[in-house]
Amino acid sequence: MTDHPGLPDLGELLRDVTPQVLGILVRRGADFATAEDAVQEALVEALGHWPADQPDAWPDSPRAWLVTVAGRKLVDAQRSASARERRELRVHLEPEPGPCEQADDTLLLLSRCCHPALTPASAVALTLRAVGGLTTAQIAQAFLVPEATMAQRISRAKRTVSGQRFDRPGEVGAVLRVLYLVFNEGFTGTVDLAEEAIRLTRQLAAATDDPEVDGLLALMLLHHARRAARRTASGTVVPLAEQDRSLWDTEMIAEGVEVLQAALARDALGEYQVQAAIAALHDDAAVAEETDWPQVLEWYDELLRLAPSPVVALNRAVAVGEVDGPLAGLRQVEGLPADLPRRDAVAAWLHERAGEREEAARLYRIAAERATNVAERDHLTRQASRLHAESKDCAEQPPSGRARL
Repeated sequence: MTDHPGLPDLGELLRDVTPQVLGILVRRGADFATAEDAVQEALVEALGHWPADQPDAWPDSPRAWLVTVAGRKLVDAQRSASARERRELRVHLEPEPGPCEQADDTLLLLSRCCHPALTPASAVALTLRAVGGLTTAQIAQAFLVPEATMAQRISRAKRTVSGQRFDRPGEVGAVLRVLYLVFNEGFTGTVDLAEEAIRLTRQLAAATDDPEVDGLLALMLLHHARRAARRTASGTVVPLAEQDRSLWDTEMIAEGVEVLQAALARDALGEYQVQAAIAALHDDAAVAEETDWPQVLEWYDELLRLAPSPVVALNRAVAVGEVDGPLAGLRQVEGLPADLPRRDAVAAWLHERAGEREEAARLYRIAAERATNVAERDHLTRQASRLHAESKDCAEQPPSGRARL
């Protein structure tokens, strides 16, 4: 960060243009790992030549400067390659790419990082490193693994994609899946991966003309707007129905809705747009009881048609339970795989809504045993304990208040 308020931040500038420079070099035939090394060397030179507190001394086009310097580094590193390859690189590394190239290169680099030959974990790590500009240490801390382990994962990913030559962007859907995985990691370590995913998705939205990209951006914004209300000061999980909605970010919600409406208006419906529409309905309710559950259920029907999966069917069962009653919701759950994550928690919630406290407590305990993180486990354990205590005190009384999933 600059120590001079009002001046452009050199670190942020370099972080923004670095993926563009790397994408240009990769598109023009450079090996992925070699290109990244060349860009890193160019960044070192930039930091040595550009005074952080003198923006007027920076190049008119920082990206063109970096492309030129990184291109020279590439040529130096590849002197043992054939003369034809060297000439090709020199011809292609012209100083200033146009705006269309910038858009293509953003998607190209994301496509390379999200190559189908990579595992989801490797794709996420490589995306954060090459496109997000995060250090290996930051990524390792975010995923709670040793830095050496993450370095090996990223190196293997680079080797995997280095043998692939890309001269045009790949499938947008693969990129969206990886960005969604990044977003769902949330906040761990020193990096808020949800915010990083939003930043990268904004870049992709600016570089493409795909309503599903906008749908994913809207979905992220509408979910992230609730972040301040999701946990107590001690870290306890707060269910959606019990969150203090005054803590929700109304500006972010408004932006998410605007982005979603523009995407839906293009009449090319996709799964991320549908998920965003469901999130918007939850965000629109001033209190949980005002949620438009019939419309939520309609959107889940649409989502099940577009992207059928047990997870979608389970979430739809919750909406069925709200619209048609808990027994109807339970009938939907019964046909789902027994090992489906959160199946027991949803069944517990529906049994509680039906007044069956003991069965609900039993299922909450099972769900707690199968929880994948401490916060979720503690939350489910508290629900089981609460119901056990209520059953002892008033075994014959109907459930009061809203059940807490």
